[in-house]
Amino acid sequence: MAEGTSSLVRHPVSVCLAIAAGAVLAPPAAGQTSLSIYSDGRVVVRRTLPQPLEKGRNTLTLKLEGLDPATLFTPDTSLGIVSAVLRPATDRAAALQRAVGQVLAFVRPRPGGGGGGGGGADTVRATVIRTDPPQYRLPDGRFVLSEPGEPIFPADLVRSTPEVAVGVDAARARPRTEIAFVTQGVSWEAVYQVLLTGARCQVSGAATITSQSLLADSAEVQLVAGTINRARGPAPAFELARAERMVAGSPPIPAGAAEQAVGETHVYLLPARVALEPATPVTTALFPRATVGYTQEFIVPGVLPWRGFLGQTPAEPNRVPVEVWYTLKRTRGTPFGDRPLPAGTVQLYQADSAGRVQLVGEARSDHTAPGRDLRVQSGNAFDVTAERVQTDYGQEQIPPPKRGMSARQRVTASYKVTIANAKAEAVTVDVREARFGVWRVVESSVPAEKLSATEVRFRVSIPASGDATLTYTVQAES
Repeated sequence: MAEGTSSLVRHPVSVCLAIAAGAVLAPPAAGQTSLSIYSDGRVVVRRTLPQPLEKGRNTLTLKLEGLDPATLFTPDTSLGIVSAVLRPATDRAAALQRAVGQVLAFVRPRPGGGGGGGGGADTVRATVIRTDPPQYRLPDGRFVLSEPGEPIFPADLVRSTPEVAVGVDAARARPRTEIAFVTQGVSWEAVYQVLLTGARCQVSGAATITSQSLLADSAEVQLVAGTINRARGPAPAFELARAERMVAGSPPIPAGAAEQAVGETHVYLLPARVALEPATPVTTALFPRATVGYTQEFIVPGVLPWRGFLGQTPAEPNRVPVEVWYTLKRTRGTPFGDRPLPAGTVQLYQADSAGRVQLVGEARSDHTAPGRDLRVQSGNAFDVTAERVQTDYGQEQIPPPKRGMSARQRVTASYKVTIANAKAEAVTVDVREARFGVWRVVESSVPAEKLSATEVRFRVSIPASGDATLTYTVQAES
């Protein structure tokens, strides 16, 4: 085995094959592994090996599963990788090709023996002349033009783990070797639990790491949150199969993860080293539980098209959803407000009359910068309902603003929104309309509040077990 051999990241199948074959594996060189895991499955692997380097050209042989040699580099600025030759683990066809000119033993079922043990098979020896087309020479000089049985390969023809021969130039002698590369096979997701209690809520968050194929005995792990473009896919030879998820078996770590900004991403360093196994998720807390204020809103989305012609709608009332939105306050200067939140799933819980917590909403959240409130739509209301109908519609031609320009058209449309509240307490519902271009509210039964250049809001109060009606008229030019 060449100097500097390391088994950085292993594939469980390779390990099993080595044990089954009775191979004696040399212990890997001690070293430190650090992983940066992205939510899309990419992993930046950093490895520090206690392999000293002399000044000038050095050659290392590394045993690395899943390496794409195009991504291999060294973070040490006094080193430079000048070459990398990847030799993959040996499959049946490669082993036969390497055996050309050698004598192999072939096992074949004995006629009537059923192909099992207990004398049910014969062993035939033959020289491998070529593999395509297949030509095998028997000891008596005759040829067989197909494999005479299942080949048994000597150990020197089989490479159980991919090996990378790396050429390194060192500007000066180094006591260790640092390498890094990008691979696939581990992903993570953030899930936040929000327990609604009166006017405030309890917020906790955790990250779950799931390995589809990579195995690491002990690694420092960073979780990277942010939008990172992908310019190239994984190396075809090492495309990884997705493993089925299992129930997480590691408890959250109360201390939470340390966080820092790097470029346009945020990196969360887990407080303890992590062992990764395929299909065994590991969950760790992102921050200590926090108590914050929140607001709940009921919103009826608008009917106006964002662009284009404002047309007529059917005369019958149309049932429209009443969306439920929650906003968690994240004031700067507080531990929760100063913390960036990676995109994830927000689950909202509330206790029933017997104190049992029930899931009352779930939504996806985007990356949330420090000081930005966390705002999510949890679903649609059950006891608050709404219907909308267009009550009037008209079109008229208006003169062009300048000579030579096309005539414009003005559309006037009136709507009625009826909102019913089956709750035992009064609620306030926002009816919102948004449209690009020139438009305005010309009349309404509830004052129109302008939220931006394109959006207005009508705040409608509905009594307990009652209903209320909003009417409004808009004009739009096209």
